[in-house]
Amino acid sequence: MGKLSHFDEHGQAHMVDVSAKAATRREARAYAFVALSPAVIEALPENPKGDPLEVARFAGIQAAKKTSDLIPMCHPLPLSFIDVSCRVLDNGIEIVTTAATISGTGVEMEALTAASVAALTIYDMCKALDKGIVIRELRLESKTGGKSRDFHFGQPESSDR
Repeated sequence: MGKLSHFDEHGQAHMVDVSAKAATRREARAYAFVALSPAVIEALPENPKGDPLEVARFAGIQAAKKTSDLIPMCHPLPLSFIDVSCRVLDNGIEIVTTAATISGTGVEMEALTAASVAALTIYDMCKALDKGIVIRELRLESKTGGKSRDFHFGQPESSDR
């Protein structure tokens, strides 16, 4: 396991200098799940605030573009692609996000931020019906590009648990 890159030799947090890194295509996918009761799932189409899935999709896209404003050591990235999909399942909503860039650093945080904010938006849109909604399983699904190895959640060589 390597050292944490956001700390200098004195233990001070700092933004990593990526100016020497090659600009390559980098992509990341993230996942989140919003557990909902059957009553909330049934009420989704009648939400007076609008379609929770569509609002969450837009919120996730916007959030990905604002990641460096929210996470102090993140670099502002020129995103070339961001996608947020929300799918209703029997017990909740599955959120999958994809972010891509051609840059000197990865887009994992953008994909995770998109999934987080999309999940929070679903909570916001549905909280009038149930304050006990649970957001869970926020995770990086995969990342490709850059000099570090590709990562795919759950593969034996990954150190995800």
